[in-house]
Amino acid sequence: MKIRKVVIPAAGFGTRFLPQTKAIPKEMLPIVDKPVIQYVVEEAVASGIEDVVIVTGYSKRTIEDHFDSPNADLINNLKLGHKEHMIESIQKIADMANFIYIRQKGPYGNGTPVLTAEPIIGNEAFAVMWGDEFIYSQPPRLAQMMEVYEKYGGVVISGVRIEKESLSRYGIADIDHVEGNVFKIKKIVEKPAADEAPSDLATHGAYILPPSIFGALKSVAPGKGDEIWLVDAINILRDQGVPIYACEIENGKYYDTGNKLEYMKTVIDLALQHPDVNGELKEYLRTLNLD
Repeated sequence: MKIRKVVIPAAGFGTRFLPQTKAIPKEMLPIVDKPVIQYVVEEAVASGIEDVVIVTGYSKRTIEDHFDSPNADLINNLKLGHKEHMIESIQKIADMANFIYIRQKGPYGNGTPVLTAEPIIGNEAFAVMWGDEFIYSQPPRLAQMMEVYEKYGGVVISGVRIEKESLSRYGIADIDHVEGNVFKIKKIVEKPAADEAPSDLATHGAYILPPSIFGALKSVAPGKGDEIWLVDAINILRDQGVPIYACEIENGKYYDTGNKLEYMKTVIDLALQHPDVNGELKEYLRTLNLD
């Protein structure tokens, strides 16, 4: 079955960015002139996704406003300023996909927003992508994962290689090589100590899941931090015989905007690629005394 829907969890508090995120969702933090979550949605749409389900929570209304059509006052202001090209660019944001919003219910943890989306997803396979990180790749990350899913089925998780000192921040896979960039996952260890990690392949950021994940999530017990972890539900499916695959993303760069340092690196990297500012930014950076 063609993957038509993506669930984007966006209900977290963004505590690492307080006080900035007290009133502004972390998913709306700007990367030059676009919020983080727009990069995520654009990747999904470029991969063929039609329905974008965003799971929100308190203070997340600006996400809905961003993907809505521009209001009449803004359009009139742009027309008066002879900025019609900007009207077209912001209207394209609303026209990218069908946007569906649902409020998160249940205990804390990254499995909860996925289960919250069950009434919208129904009985079909779907994708999950976090709203505060993305990968720039050609072809898009999710498109690469869809190819693996079409060939092997089961569960497909995006994989990126992680440096040893960062392994404890991710779910790390114990893997067997299948072919090319495809690996079969024997188990996933959530946030292991560096010397206990089974590999350096982090499996996170994007998932293709069968509808049976909902039953697994309903049966999973709270895990590390007393949270409901998506990985624990995936491990239940594995124990039931569902094959779990990692698709190591090719020709891509991973951007984690979930912490301050990686967010700043992302802003600089993408600003240096932006045609409106890259030249002057390069000149400015050359003037800095970084010794």
